[in-house]
Formats: sequence, C-alpha cells, structure tokens
Amino acid sequence: MEGLALLAVTACSWGLNWPVTKFILSELPPFTARAAGAGLGLAFALLLACWRGERLRPPRDQLWPLAVFASLNYGGFSVFTTIALVWLRASEAVVITYTLPIWAALLAWPMLGERPTLGRGAGMVLAFAGVALLVGADQTRAGLSEWPGIGSALLAAVLFALGTVIAKRRPLRMPPVAGVAWQIGLGSIPLLVLALFERPDWGRATPLAWCGLVYVGIMPMTVAYLTWFRALFLLPASIAATSVLLSPLVGVLASAALLGDPLGPRQLLALAVALTGVGLAARS
Repeated sequence: MEGLALLAVTACSWGLNWPVTKFILSELPPFTARAAGAGLGLAFALLLACWRGERLRPPRDQLWPLAVFASLNYGGFSVFTTIALVWLRASEAVVITYTLPIWAALLAWPMLGERPTLGRGAGMVLAFAGVALLVGADQTRAGLSEWPGIGSALLAAVLFALGTVIAKRRPLRMPPVAGVAWQIGLGSIPLLVLALFERPDWGRATPLAWCGLVYVGIMPMTVAYLTWFRALFLLPASIAATSVLLSPLVGVLASAALLGDPLGPRQLLALAVALTGVGLAARS
C-alpha cells in the first residue's frame, strides 16, 4: 500500500504541475516564473536534506554524473517544457511530453543493448497516433503555429528519457534529497540566464500565482521525485512505470477544470490512444 500511495502522490503532483505552471505563465514571464519556482524548490530541498542529516557535498567522482543529470532531467527539461507551455495548451503539452517512455525504449537499444520488441514498436505507433489526433483536435487553431511547442515538448521528452537511460547505466551515488537539491541548483542555471532577458512585473502576480510558485517548487520539483524513487524501490518497475501514466490523465483533466482546456470525445480518444501506446511500450 505504501508504494501505491507514493505513486499516487507522484502522479498527481506531476500531472497538476502542468495547468498550474500554465496559469503562472499568464502572470509572469516564462523563464522568470520557472527560475523562481526552481529557487523555492532548491531552498526546500536543502532544508529537507539538512533536516535528514544528509551530506550535501557530492563525492568527487559524482560531479560529472551530477552535471549530466542536472542538464538533462532538470535544466533541459525545464527550458523546453516552458517553451512548450508558451505555445501549447497545458493538456496538449503534458500528453506530448509523456511520450518519454517511448524515447527511453529507443535509446536503451544502442546504450544498454535492450533490443526493441514488437510490442514497443506497436506502442510507439499508437503513442504518436494519439499525439497527432490530439494536436489536430481543434480545427480553429493554426496548425503551423503549434509546431514550436510540439517540437519543444518532444525534445524535453527525449532529454528526460536520455537522462533516465544514463541513470540506469550509471546511477547517481548520493543521498537522495541532496542529489535532488544539486540537480535543481545546477539545472536552474539556464533558466536564470534566460530570465535575465525578461522584465517581470512582480506586482502583477496575484496571490494565487505565488501559491502556484510555492506548489511547483515543493511538490513536482522535489517531493514527487523523492516519492517516485521510493516507489521504484518498493514496487516492480513495470507497475511503477505504468502507474505514472496517470500523470498526463491528471494533467488533461486538471487543465480542463482549471483552465478551460477543451475536453471532448476527440481529446479523450487521443489521450486513450497515446496512453495505451506508452503503456504497451513500457510493459513490453
């Protein structure tokens, strides 16, 4: 029961992150908002690591893996999901990004020697059919205007998948919370650099936006990663990987409820097809 409860926390935290972040971007410049959320997440992770008595200084032989994971799983992923949310609805961005198990399966072939199976191939076809159905669901929007967002969401998925495969080959040997804190800190550097080119009007941010920043910094950026890794320890990997597919479902439903994103038969069909494909690939 503990493992399933942890997975529920992970899926809900990551899923709700998408509409909350999209709302914040309506009040603050995109990279400023993400950098602020990362700063709050870093502060929370450092406090939690100190409370747990974890050693913050990384071993010398872990500096390179730490930089790689921070660049892929936090820095690159945050930059490109931010761009995706600027161009796409939250419900679209979350489904496209959660094709990442497909990319992980493809990257595991040359990097880990895990040959793709027929099931994974069929899953890939279904997943991308679902994505195509989703992004073409609203005929009132210009299709070409969505491509920067679609490309950014796919690139974010590839980067996170690459980090996942590298972590499987060479896991990070650090206390869990301290490792997350370092990855948030290093991964925030590109966000901070990009935020320097923005001119935020902090007085425009409503209390609801500030609450959203606190949520993004604490739950999806810190707590969800810790509950995810703990769930992986307690449960079979296949169950954990399939259960986390609840995240895009939560993201789509929450986006419809909180932001008014379209949620009709075509969107639901696209979500079902995409998640079936990703689930098939994850279990094959």
